[in-house]
Amino acid sequence: MPELFAAFTQALRDMTRGDILWHLIWPPMLAAAFWGLVGFLIWAHGLALMTQIVPQLPWSGWEWVAHWAAVFLLLASFATLIYLTTILLVALVVLPYLINYVAARNYPDLVRHGQHAFARSLANTLVAGGVFLAGGLLSLPLLLIPGVILVLPLFWTAWLNQRTFRVDALVEHATAAELSHLVRAKKSRFYLAGTGCALLAHVPVVQLVVPVFTALVFVHLGLASLREQRQQQGVML
Repeated sequence: MPELFAAFTQALRDMTRGDILWHLIWPPMLAAAFWGLVGFLIWAHGLALMTQIVPQLPWSGWEWVAHWAAVFLLLASFATLIYLTTILLVALVVLPYLINYVAARNYPDLVRHGQHAFARSLANTLVAGGVFLAGGLLSLPLLLIPGVILVLPLFWTAWLNQRTFRVDALVEHATAAELSHLVRAKKSRFYLAGTGCALLAHVPVVQLVVPVFTALVFVHLGLASLREQRQQQGVML
């Protein structure tokens, strides 16, 4: 828990710095603008598709319930796509800058032993994004069950956070063996960080800056864990 508290505190501090502020804003704005335009163009077709998913009610006069259920599922689909797109933009475009920024300020002694960092990061991000998208869209009908909306989106968001950033935050510094060991040894810590950030992602307005905040949390948590592991193993930092 002290490591998690330190990572969240340091990430919150970094968010107040001027050279980070721009990166907080542009990924969610770009993702929202893109999917907003797509939604405007295909709304009728998307609504028709969601109407086929919603169970038909046998009672006459209740067709409006099915209609609004379809609207809800379509909006939930676009919310999923916006968040996923934001995470992809942060992981592929913003994260390298954040790693350099945090490493220079807080971990200048940590040597970079990672190889093929961009390719490893890209592969990890695409796999994580694909699983998240497929799982999230396939489980959309479950959101109509009372109470499920409080649990299922949180689960998928927490999974995406930790699956994406536990690797992407470390690929430039850790060897493949170090990364594999850290993922196994700190699995619960990464999941707790992912869950904490997922909770923040469901807070209105705050959710706009959560992807970059999540990246910062995992950079601090990952690099601190790597430093600790190397010190314990007697490896040159």
